[in-house]
This record gives sequence, C-alpha cells and structure tokens, in this order.
Amino acid sequence: MSFSNRTSLHPSTFILIGIPGLENAHIWISIPFFLVYILALLGNFVLLFIIKTNPSLHEPMYLFLCMLAVADLIVCTTAIPKLLSLFWFKDREIRLEACLTQVFLIHSCSTMESGFFLAMAFDHYVAICKPLRHSAILTHTVIGSLGLAIVFRGTVLLSPHPFLLRWLPYCKTNIISHTYCEFMALIKLACAETRIRRAYSLIVAFLTGGMDFILIICSYILILHTVFQLPSKDARLKTLGTCGSHVCVILVSYTPAFFSFLTHRFGQHIAPHVHIFVANIYLLVPPMVNPIIYGVRTKRIRERILKIFNPLKA
Repeated sequence: MSFSNRTSLHPSTFILIGIPGLENAHIWISIPFFLVYILALLGNFVLLFIIKTNPSLHEPMYLFLCMLAVADLIVCTTAIPKLLSLFWFKDREIRLEACLTQVFLIHSCSTMESGFFLAMAFDHYVAICKPLRHSAILTHTVIGSLGLAIVFRGTVLLSPHPFLLRWLPYCKTNIISHTYCEFMALIKLACAETRIRRAYSLIVAFLTGGMDFILIICSYILILHTVFQLPSKDARLKTLGTCGSHVCVILVSYTPAFFSFLTHRFGQHIAPHVHIFVANIYLLVPPMVNPIIYGVRTKRIRERILKIFNPLKA
C-alpha cells in the first residue's frame, strides 16, 4: 500500500507511522512494550481482585487505588493493542471514529488518573492531620461521590476534544507520525485556524492536571507541617513512610506526562522519536509500576499477594 500525502478534507481513515526513523526496529521495540503491557494487565487485575475479595481492604486509600487501576487499564488498553498490531503486522490504518475514540479515552482517563492521585493525597492529609475524624470524613458515600465527581470532570471537560477535531479540514496529510491518536498530533495536521482549540486544550490541562498537582503539593506541605510537630524521629519517619507509595506513583506518572505535554507544545527542536517514546512510556509504565509499588510497599497487599501465589506457606 502506498502512503501518499493526498487526502480529502475529511478523511475516513488515518495512517499511523509508529516511531519515525525507527520503523526497521519496530519488531524489537514491540517486545518490551508487549511485556510491560502484560505486566500492567496482570498487576492491575490482581490488585483489583485482592481489594475486592478482602473486606478489610475496603478503606479509602485502597478504594481510590482500585479506581486508579481501572483508569490505568483503560488508558493502556486503548492504545497498546493497536500499537502492537502496527508493529507486528504493519496495520497502520485507523478509522476516524476509532482515532477520535482513542483521543477521548486516553485524555479523559489520564485526567481521571490525576484526580485519583489528588483524592489519595486528600486521604493522606486527613489520615495524618485529622486522624480522629478520618472515618467520619471519608465515608463510603463520600468516597463514591469523589470518584463520580472525578469521572464526571474527566468526561465533561474532555468530551469536546473529539468534536473539536471531527470537522477540521485535514488537507495537509492524513499521516500521523505517532503510535496512537492524540489531540496535538491531529491538530498539527489541520490546515485551518486552530488557536481556539489549542487554547481550550491548554486550559483543560491546567484546570485538571495542573490544578491537581498544585493541590497535591499543598496537601503535602500541610502533611509535612503536621509531621514535623511530632515528638520523636521514629514517629515522624513512620508517618512519612505511609506516604511513600503515593509519592512514588505521582513521580512515575507526572514526570513523563509533563515532559510529553511540554514537548508537544514547546519542544519543536526535540527529535520526534524522543517525544513518541516518552508518550508511550507515559501510557505503559505507570499502569505497570503502580500495582508493583503498592504491592511491595503496602504490607497488607503484599501479604494477600503471597497468599495467592504461595497458599501453603501462607
């Protein structure tokens, strides 16, 4: 099949290139991608199973962790099967509807992930700064309401994205130099004025991920203020240790997310394959690492995992 730049103003299909300049290495690149994807699926499903089947784990932190795991599964499963099909079978075509669905699910669920990080930070804040009121503040009703609010925010703010892209004229080309469809990659193909669309995307990114990150920082400032008022060093270290897993998953998720966001908008001199690698790392690595971090660092989850894989010893 010949991929030319000639296309209608409203193409019914797009062509995904993969990683520009590394087409000959796609098969080899797909191996770690596939392994990481399998680990992400296994880790998150095991985490969901353990928390669901153990009533003692039906606490705020673990319930928010379940919500995060579901969002992680949706994000990576939206993009990776098509990516592997592209790498293994050179299946480069993607229909417009499927492309816009990828845009919506990846961006909306990424926004939800950010919201769940904030909810987990709020749980840590209440547990450390207001421990006597923790169970009264974070009831199951409140937890459910917070989860629904986060899902509602992600759905409402990101649902315009497919419509903003749907009727743009793509007279330049229908070839996407990426492994999956995402908002800025499509915007760059349009031959119409896109400043309003770009501005909306930027505002939404700030109101969601940006504000969430600022509020997470504020919550940890309050946590640190409370911790440093504790009488002993052991008490301070033990209390800070309860936040370790959360801090790790935030760093793992936000670092590639911010890098990808900034390079897409301001990093014109960064090699395309670098940006695409980082974008795929953002989709793949956090879903794999999050259950590992919580499985290793959280004693109660670690004990349940050991009982599953070594029931005789447990």
